[in-house]
Amino acid sequence: MIAYGVLREGGRSRVAARVEGGVLDLAAGLGDVFAAPSINPFMARGPDFWRETHARVRELDGPLLEPEALELRLPFEVADYVDFFSSLHHATNMGRMFRPGSEPLFPNWRQLPVGYHGRAGTVVPSGTPVVRPCGQRRPPGAEEPTFGPSVRLDIELELGFVVGVPSELAAPVPLGRALDHVFGVVLLNDWSARDLQAWEYQPLGPFLGKSFATSVGDWVVPLTELEDRRVPAAPQEPEPLPYLREEPWAYDVPLEVELNGAVVARTTSRHLYWSIAQQVAHLTSGGATLRTGDLLASGTISGPERDTRGSLIELSWNGEEPIELPGGETRSFLEDGDAVVLRGEGLGEVRGRIEPARC
Repeated sequence: MIAYGVLREGGRSRVAARVEGGVLDLAAGLGDVFAAPSINPFMARGPDFWRETHARVRELDGPLLEPEALELRLPFEVADYVDFFSSLHHATNMGRMFRPGSEPLFPNWRQLPVGYHGRAGTVVPSGTPVVRPCGQRRPPGAEEPTFGPSVRLDIELELGFVVGVPSELAAPVPLGRALDHVFGVVLLNDWSARDLQAWEYQPLGPFLGKSFATSVGDWVVPLTELEDRRVPAAPQEPEPLPYLREEPWAYDVPLEVELNGAVVARTTSRHLYWSIAQQVAHLTSGGATLRTGDLLASGTISGPERDTRGSLIELSWNGEEPIELPGGETRSFLEDGDAVVLRGEGLGEVRGRIEPARC
């Protein structure tokens, strides 16, 4: 499976391709567009150039570099960042935890891909330390909020879809052409401070609880490389409005979560309810543009069983059922020094270690 990233050597960065057996330096063989410090110029060239490049990469006979010996950079310059909420099981679990006795899904959830705009400036490459964020939180039973380090730091196992071809202002991208704008997929960890999020999110949604770090993998896998992973999905009920209506589908990519060396969850992206095509169609339906380097995240990917949940808040059921680790330790949320690795078959991994707060 081909993937594209950016390596740095000798004081300069350029585009590389991960192929079977190693990594190819594309700047040496495929032209100036690959001598850039990101894959954005390559992505902006569009689907015909992408397909031509994939074919040429398969034919290249250059020296293969060892991935472990390379200094890898953030593979693309992030333009805008949107995080969706597209897993039915995750959304249902969150609703059951925080609104027991009520319908777990808000009425709009099955009508449109819910999302929020995040901060592009804190999207970081795999391996970047994650500093525990600070902010306001009001613990259960407290009358007033306090300010300090988050005590309910969490992960979110997600896919990120990277836009290659921009769109025009005020020109909605129709569902049938949405994938023409999307270059590929990257593994993503949307770190979350649940206590900050719980206090601040009403009425306008996540803010400091989500703004401090979002980690992405070193490699972006073109959508064309995932064509054999596209599978039918369960019917969407009720049927979406016409601009979102398509035969339900998803990519079936096996995923896992490792915490301090122990795998605590395994799931698959086929559990996503809304497709990336529907997300693009909805995002642009009001006139918003797509830009080269836009990052559209799926939201936490969770399955129906406990060990298929993609966040610690679900795995520990908001702390009521702590996760047991080898050696007798337990976790409900992340502690300083904890190391998290997310993996996706063919996509690689995303690593991060928690460092103490600085407030």
